[in-house]
Amino acid sequence: MAEQLRTFLRLKQIKAVTGMSRSWIYDAVKRGEFPAPISLSARAVAWDSASVAAWQERRILTSRKAAV
Repeated sequence: MAEQLRTFLRLKQIKAVTGMSRSWIYDAVKRGEFPAPISLSARAVAWDSASVAAWQERRILTSRKAAV
């Protein structure tokens, strides 16, 4: 069975899809509240799109539970 290819998202894309700032993203990574980036090379990192999508889903569920 072939695996689904994942997309690597760079910081600019992460900021766009989360609406959060660079500092918030890296602070959340340190706190374990946001997926850690993956090292692509000595000077480049990216986030796994599936991990970010899972984070988004958890945020939505948490938000809906809090609203009830």
